[in-house]
Amino acid sequence: MPTYEYECEQCRDRFEMVRRFSDPELTTCPRCGSPVRKVISSVGIVFKGSGFYKTDSRQASSTSSAD
Repeated sequence: MPTYEYECEQCRDRFEMVRRFSDPELTTCPRCGSPVRKVISSVGIVFKGSGFYKTDSRQASSTSSAD
């Protein structure tokens, strides 16, 4: 299940909630009851190097000239 980060619009409290995709959207702050917004952050994992892409395992195609 994914973890989402929220921020309260009134008290500015930031908190994380583990939510299922089927759960209703969280709309109120558990601390003060004011509206919340979902915080969008950058991805926490980055794949670098060879072996992570579909094209890494392909053989180099040989070029042949037409006679």
